[in-house]
This record gives sequence, structure tokens and C-alpha cells, in this order.
Amino acid sequence: MTTKASGAASGELQLIAAYRTALRCFLRRTETAAVAAGLTPERYDLLLMIKAAGDDGRASTVNDLRERLQLRQQAVTELVKRAEEAGLLERERSASDGRVFHLRLTAEGEARVARVFRALSSDRAAMFAAFHDLDAHFHASMTDADPPRRKRPRTNR
Repeated sequence: MTTKASGAASGELQLIAAYRTALRCFLRRTETAAVAAGLTPERYDLLLMIKAAGDDGRASTVNDLRERLQLRQQAVTELVKRAEEAGLLERERSASDGRVFHLRLTAEGEARVARVFRALSSDRAAMFAAFHDLDAHFHASMTDADPPRRKRPRTNR
């Protein structure tokens, strides 16, 4: 048995579908741009996360990347190893914890991340626009909605 979505829910479904389409297009274009720069999409994600962490003063570690990439530690370790072998990043042992390595991009890694990032400029703009539309809809619907009803506290009589 199926039921029709209400007009509001239908409009929301359309916005979410449009956003997911924009997201899929962005990911597909990212794959294409990464391959053109000689990177796998996974390697691009890895290098991008390392670059972004370095820009705000934090050092990237495998544990940081595991969290940001939402991958198992073993998968991140393998990605790091292969990127290092390809000359795209360097490891430096932590001065405070000898078990930890800080990661940074080599000049070649920097150049490839920059190449992909530049190639995706208009794609990022489309992605931001789709997100803005979705965000605006949710903020409007939250403003238009009745305030949540508070449950009255129970009293023992």
C-alpha cells in the first residue's frame, strides 16, 4: 500500500533529490578531475584532507584521517603508504609520541591537489547552490512550524 506525500513533503523530497543529484554530479566530476591529475578519487580525498589540516595549523595523522575519511585505520594506512611511495606525501615522526607520524604533502602532492581543486571550481559553486536551496527550505520550514509542545510535568496525586 502506498500513500501520496503531502505537498510540503513532496517539495522537500524534490529538494533532497535535487541536492543528491548535485552531490552525485560533484563526486563524478571529482573522479574525472582526479584521474586527469593522475590520482585515484580516494587518493585525492586523502591529499585534500592532509592539505586542509595543514592550512589550519593541525598536523595530519592516520588517526585524524581515519575520522575525516570515515575509513578503517588499515585502509588509511595503506592509502598513506601508497601516496608516500608515489612521492605525494611525507611522514615525520612525532616528537611527543614516537608511534605517531605527522603527514604533509610534497610539492608534487600540492600541485596535484591544486590542479583538481581548480578544475572543480564551477562544480563547487553548483554544489553550494544546491545546498543553499536545501538549507533555505529547512530554515523556512522550521520558522513556519508551530513551536514544539512541551509535555506537562507529571505530578503525584
